[in-house]
Amino acid sequence: MYGYGQPMDGGAAQQQYAQPQQQMPGDLGGYGQQAPLYPEPSPPSLADAVRAFTTGQVTAEDFQQVFATSKVYCPRGDNPGFLALHNTQQPVIPMFTSLKELRRYAGKESKYFVITGAEVIDLLPTGYGFVLDMEGEHRMVFDAKAVEQMVEFAMRRMYG
Repeated sequence: MYGYGQPMDGGAAQQQYAQPQQQMPGDLGGYGQQAPLYPEPSPPSLADAVRAFTTGQVTAEDFQQVFATSKVYCPRGDNPGFLALHNTQQPVIPMFTSLKELRRYAGKESKYFVITGAEVIDLLPTGYGFVLDMEGEHRMVFDAKAVEQMVEFAMRRMYG
């Protein structure tokens, strides 16, 4: 005997396949899990936070908390680092809440890098400010003094 139902004549064994089960509404199809009836609210996007902050609907601290964890799109040149605009009162660095906003400003083929808002605060050179969504409806300018305040706030949150 060959074992486990194999025919002794060397022919191919007949295999039986189970019929696929029908999925029920709300079934994710894995290990008896179901989609949650009340999904967790997603955090606000950076663009939403910019709109809310510029219209006075959120505090600076609430905005900074969203900013710190959000992706920020920065145009780049051939060398590493931020590109700065020096034709303003203080040098500012253009940054964008989305790739769409960056492309509106810098063009379809522009080079860019993506970092978090917390990394922006950590890496921004002293004496520089930044502007979010330069060509956008809710443009925000943070001068060097505002950036210093953001750094202080981040340090207080981190170290008490």
